[in-house]
Amino acid sequence: MSIDSSNATQTETATHGVVLTDVAAGKVKSLLEQEGRDDLRLRVGVQPGGCSGLIYQLYFDERTLDGDLTRDFDGVEVVVDRMSAPYLDGATIDFADTIEKQGFTIDNPNAGSSCACGDSFS
Repeated sequence: MSIDSSNATQTETATHGVVLTDVAAGKVKSLLEQEGRDDLRLRVGVQPGGCSGLIYQLYFDERTLDGDLTRDFDGVEVVVDRMSAPYLDGATIDFADTIEKQGFTIDNPNAGSSCACGDSFS
């Protein structure tokens, strides 16, 4: 007897291992409200560059590309392309608003080393 699981596969959405903290999700929602946009998602990726070999990309995107992996965090959709997913698996995106730093931060357990600015890693 065989079990056909094709229906279950078609309805599931592929997810990624990136985590968005509650603070970061709140900041994303605030930024989207300021822009008056509800059709944007937060796209996270990596590309070659920077002084350590790879550089993070973090931006709002209205597109959904073939092979994207998505995950919802309290109404904030975070999208990672399939090529970036292994580099970002287990990474946590947070938002800091202190005297020393203001902005989004990425804590990535896959980064063997990073540069002083924190924008690139290897």
